[in-house]
Amino acid sequence: MGKTKGAAEALRLSKNALTVLEKRYLKRDKDGKVLEKPEDMFNRVANAIASAENNFDAQVDTAELAGRFYDMMVRFEFLPNSPTLMNAGRELGQLSACFVLPVGDSIDDIFDAVKYTALIHKSGGGTGFSFSRLRPANDVVMSTTGISSGPISFMRVFDIATETIKQGGTRRGANMGILRVDHPDIMDFIMCKSDQTHLNNFNISVGLTEAFMKAVERDEEYELINPRSGGVSGTLNAGKVFHRIVKQAWSNGEPGIVFLDRLNRDNPTPVVGDIESTNPCGEQPLLPYESCNLGSINLGKMVKDGEIDWKRLAEVIRLAVRFLDNVIEVNNYPLSQIDERTRANRKIGLGVMGWADMLILLGIPYISAEAIALGEKVMKFINDEGHAASRELATERGPFPNFKGSVYDKPGAAPMRNATVTTIAPTGTISIIANASSGVEPLFAVSFVRQVLDNNVLVDVNPRFEKVAREQGFYSEDLMKRIAEHGTIHDLEEIPEDVRRVFVTAHDITPEVHIEMQAAFQRYTDNAVSKTVNFPNCATVEDVEKVFMLAYKLDCKGVTIYRDGSRDMQVLSTGKKEVEAAPQPEEKKALKPVKRERPKALKGWTYQMQTGCGPLYVTVNEDKAGLFELFTTMGKAGGCAASQCEAIGRMVSLAWRSGVQARQVIKQLLGISCHAQSGFGDNKVLSCADAVAKAIQMHMKLSGSEVDIEEKPFERGACPECGGVVEHEGGCMVCRVCGYSECA
Repeated sequence: MGKTKGAAEALRLSKNALTVLEKRYLKRDKDGKVLEKPEDMFNRVANAIASAENNFDAQVDTAELAGRFYDMMVRFEFLPNSPTLMNAGRELGQLSACFVLPVGDSIDDIFDAVKYTALIHKSGGGTGFSFSRLRPANDVVMSTTGISSGPISFMRVFDIATETIKQGGTRRGANMGILRVDHPDIMDFIMCKSDQTHLNNFNISVGLTEAFMKAVERDEEYELINPRSGGVSGTLNAGKVFHRIVKQAWSNGEPGIVFLDRLNRDNPTPVVGDIESTNPCGEQPLLPYESCNLGSINLGKMVKDGEIDWKRLAEVIRLAVRFLDNVIEVNNYPLSQIDERTRANRKIGLGVMGWADMLILLGIPYISAEAIALGEKVMKFINDEGHAASRELATERGPFPNFKGSVYDKPGAAPMRNATVTTIAPTGTISIIANASSGVEPLFAVSFVRQVLDNNVLVDVNPRFEKVAREQGFYSEDLMKRIAEHGTIHDLEEIPEDVRRVFVTAHDITPEVHIEMQAAFQRYTDNAVSKTVNFPNCATVEDVEKVFMLAYKLDCKGVTIYRDGSRDMQVLSTGKKEVEAAPQPEEKKALKPVKRERPKALKGWTYQMQTGCGPLYVTVNEDKAGLFELFTTMGKAGGCAASQCEAIGRMVSLAWRSGVQARQVIKQLLGISCHAQSGFGDNKVLSCADAVAKAIQMHMKLSGSEVDIEEKPFERGACPECGGVVEHEGGCMVCRVCGYSECA
């Protein structure tokens, strides 16, 4: 198709936005060469989505509408979810981000779901599942007279399948796993991610019922139900189960909680089926075999002369609803069942990003009652205008096929084109493209220190704060560094009080305010609100419990929390931490390592390790005292990988000859991650350094001196691809520099 008509000002992209687009969104040839500019991408998407108009009128000229779509996107007033930007107008053509698949209680059903998951992940989508239909572990299997292995064992099958598929994709596959709180295996499920090396391709949430929450309030027993028979299989104390959920969430952020009865209370098509699960970040409840395409309005672009431009906001809402409904028409669905159910309900999810930006432009602190009231007002306006636009489309195109029997099917009520209209999603990489704050989250930081892969330390500053600082004359490099080290600006007196009042960040905000803001947006959102409730590292288990109960009382549909530093170490720093070396006894201070001299002949063993850079041959040599030296040879000569491996070998050899034990060497190298990984499960190799560590482990085991060291995933807080800024958002991690996302 040709260029769109109309349009706009020149496309202005931040450095990070350009990096993200070039790395993840723009079309490439088979050799990886970028074939389109960002303007071409938006033009491609606008034309593809506008072409849906010909499904209703073959004679209509779509160029004018494509121009309006293009303008809206290049002005960053609205952006669709990532699969639409990546795939619209291209051969793959899969445009949805959110899917839910059923998992039935038979081997055929389970492995059908695994196969369907692979197809969805291959196409760029994320999947949600309820494992609540599966019979519990050690339950009877009549067909084989054996016993079942239970939901958690099958979750590992899905996890390994996801790990395999994601190796070659543009987007990593991600899953949501939900188990009802009355399932007999619930206690094992709550703890299934306590080891952070397991189920890394899953977010998990416990599906709470109203009956369970009432039992928590009364500190009563509640019944466990065997899904195979429907019978009661035991009881548990609700308060103790709830406390275990809270304690585990405090420990590492998972599980989250989902209020299942509330999802079904607002299910627009109850005659079609019950809602069992959500997408990976929790904001989109869906029926089995249903998908949803999302898009977000940039509220930071809806402020004009210090006031909200309600007129332009209304125009963008109506245009965005039409855009998202058109996506359903041109979408290439990965399964026929998904195609059928999605078209029958036509759910769309219009949300927002740039909420923190809007508040800053209006001079309203995120932490204020005024901000919470405005959030409710803005979302009511978006929901009302969005529903009005959907009704207009229903008049023009007809209601969604499952309209009869839906919650909208009332005497005298106008039909709806879409079963749901609004969703608040974590905007992840699209907010980087728009240079906007994420979703309805506060600013992550005003200024932060980033340690990049060469150990250099960089300071990144929020562009709005930098602009204000320069305009008001208090900007300096030294101040920006001190803010990054300090973690907050609220007690820095050289910054004007009115600036300190407005530029609040995630950790300046109490967890209660996080929930109150989530609840404000939830009141006028059809689906759910994805929001992370941030806690400082010093928060207690009781603090988390209070927030979970507040979310229940304020009618939220789910909660995700993250306590700073609770998932391994964070390289991203918004506060300076001083670590003093432990004092040593005088006799230890006097000891000096003596390097052993190399004899002319040594015995050794060579191990072949498969890495993402090709085969790596690791040779371990010993002298009479034990481990002496290590050599590496890459299967393909030259390159950075070979030189880095040679450097690792030299340093390991020096360490061994100076008396350092194998355990210390393995501990330093094991779990280091890079972009080129290999294998999966027990055979997964994260990097060449990780391969060296595993080769040493293998050698020690074969020589009768097995070294068992817990393997850690990449350091959460730093991007595994670029070392950049990682934010915890809706149960997911997103890099604000290169756009890496833990979730699809």
